[in-house]
Amino acid sequence: MDGGGSGAAPNAGRTPEEVFRDYRARRAGMIKALTTDVDKFFKLCDPEKENLCLYGYPNETWEVTLPAEEVPPEIPEPALGINFARDGMNEKDWLALVAVHSDSWLLSVAFYFGARFGFDKEARRRLFSMINNMPTIFEVVTGSAKKQTKEKTPNSSSKSNKPSSKVSRAESRSKAKVPKDEEESGDDDGDEEAEEHDNTLCGTCGTNDGKDQFWICCDNCEKWYHGKCVKITPARAEHIKQYKCPDCTNKRARA
Repeated sequence: MDGGGSGAAPNAGRTPEEVFRDYRARRAGMIKALTTDVDKFFKLCDPEKENLCLYGYPNETWEVTLPAEEVPPEIPEPALGINFARDGMNEKDWLALVAVHSDSWLLSVAFYFGARFGFDKEARRRLFSMINNMPTIFEVVTGSAKKQTKEKTPNSSSKSNKPSSKVSRAESRSKAKVPKDEEESGDDDGDEEAEEHDNTLCGTCGTNDGKDQFWICCDNCEKWYHGKCVKITPARAEHIKQYKCPDCTNKRARA
């Protein structure tokens, strides 16, 4: 896929799956900008500079820079001037606004490639279905993706969804680690909890991939994260009395 300075993927194929991989990688980069790298992103969006855009690239990186000079551009351009509103809005609202524009841009790029490669109705449907199965950037940034999964869980328990200890989410999903007597006496509760755990999304990458990997929960916002996404190992987690995710830590530092 061509795209010049906007992060082209020249060797990508011309199938909905290849376009979706391009979409997913660009999305991952933009989510990093608005979550784990939010301090750096905030500083780069200087209102004193010219119209700036947030780009996501096929190698899962991001960049805040000026728009492409080509007219017309090789691929659709993201929203201009995201930096101008930075200091005139509440930070959460500003990040949510950038997230909405980022979602719009990702969709426009994906369907630009679809049109350019001549996707028929079925190919477009397949592409949209794959995209629609993932939370939007807005949902990840605002935390609404996690709320939606809770609402979809039937007969959810009134108890806190956060385990008392920082154990791997994979561990809580594994029936092998549940004593037999407890398993027999609480099958319904276990199925309910397992379903909710399966629906849990990482607060950084927005996916629930890696069910067998280590997860950690933020004691402040109660979001769950892949250990690898926040650079926390199981051994390190054992020595953390109260874990705060990068987003909560950054908010406190700025305050």
